[in-house]
Amino acid sequence: MKTANALPARPATRPALVLLAASLGVLVAQIDTSVVSLAVKRIGADLGAGLSGMQWMIDAYNLVYAALLLTAGALGDLYGRRRVFVYGIALFAAGSTLCALAPDTAVLLAGRAVAGLGAALELPMSLVLLALAYPEPRARQHALGIWASCNGLAFIIGPTLGGLLVETTGWRSIFYLILPLCALAILLAHGAIEESSSPRGRSLDAPGQSAAVAALGGLAFAAIEGSRRGWLSMPVLVAAGIAAAGALVFALVERRNAQALVPFALFRSRPFSAALAIAGFMTFGMYALLFLMPLYFQTVHGDGTLMAGIRMLPLSVAFVLVSQRNGAIVQGLGLRWTMAAGMAAMGAGEVVLAFLSAGADAWRVAGALCVVGIGLGLNTAPVNAVAIAHAPGERSGTASGLLNTARMVGATLGVAILGAVFAHFAGEHAGVQTFLPGLRAALGLGGAIELAGAAVALRYIPRGRDRA
Repeated sequence: MKTANALPARPATRPALVLLAASLGVLVAQIDTSVVSLAVKRIGADLGAGLSGMQWMIDAYNLVYAALLLTAGALGDLYGRRRVFVYGIALFAAGSTLCALAPDTAVLLAGRAVAGLGAALELPMSLVLLALAYPEPRARQHALGIWASCNGLAFIIGPTLGGLLVETTGWRSIFYLILPLCALAILLAHGAIEESSSPRGRSLDAPGQSAAVAALGGLAFAAIEGSRRGWLSMPVLVAAGIAAAGALVFALVERRNAQALVPFALFRSRPFSAALAIAGFMTFGMYALLFLMPLYFQTVHGDGTLMAGIRMLPLSVAFVLVSQRNGAIVQGLGLRWTMAAGMAAMGAGEVVLAFLSAGADAWRVAGALCVVGIGLGLNTAPVNAVAIAHAPGERSGTASGLLNTARMVGATLGVAILGAVFAHFAGEHAGVQTFLPGLRAALGLGGAIELAGAAVALRYIPRGRDRA
């Protein structure tokens, strides 16, 4: 294998193409997230999967992504950032192809896990590649703004184009949708990105990584399968034991390892710890909402996939519009109040959605989703700014990786735990009559967690008006 060059002292000769490749990387991952959440009911009906199977369609991806996210940085430093980015995109394409061809739920879940592995490799590397391609701070901020805007763009494309594809050509087409984008990203990466690595002093933390996978995987299995198999069934108890043992081993290993995935010294900063907690709380409720609300529209209202996607658009559009004005808002309110307002808005919106009736007015639903989107737009950039600002400069990359990991852990546990709460009240095969009590319990708890995040922001986030 050819050894990658040292970190280049000059920028890439075609940084715009690097930006395009990196933006395609985030676009395919986020389109996948939004459109699969929308299509799980149709997929579940076709493959004979109940509620727990639909939860796994989301969490097989989230779980692998969350558990392996921090390893991507070390792999890039050791073996080459372009190489890891390209391998990640290729794995994502392979996982999506496997999902498209899946004859049953087991194969589909395997494909989702492979896609999650690809996302865990390519998304962190896309940020590193942008930093290398744009060494000048102002140009880098502009490039990062374009990269970040692809998140919002994906949450608009997914419910519309994805919903249309499901309605007209079937759910398998949504997995083929991203393959041309993956191919283009790989071609651009090979043509425009210079290879780089920094292997000195870097190594893989295999014990810590293995313990993290065991802890998160065991907890997700226990939460998702508990309502179906029984909370005191042997598989669920074993999974809970594995989760507890994995968490303990992870804590012990990471404290003693100089190349630890998680440097515990960072958590001595209360604002940093608070930012990670808020990021986890934010996605805990948010991803459960993205899972349950399309099911509400399709089960209670009888909507098709496309109409359910269109009904979710107020959230996406509000998120995009507020994100564009986030810097000015932070300058006016400060980081503490912007984050607190964002979490409070998300919590309030989810509580309103929790108490929807079967005949709820469309404007009320759209308004509540819009409030959630506003809260998400207010909070997404500031939480990152706080985490980076309260970590040592040489640890900024690690801090960003930990923040993204906190987001994905929150997403994984939100779908697992709030999905289990929903299943407890609605049943494994929720119908119109049982759906609303399940929605009330799950989104009510999710909203309470978001409101707790607002309290954490008010208590631990310092005053400041740094541009987010």
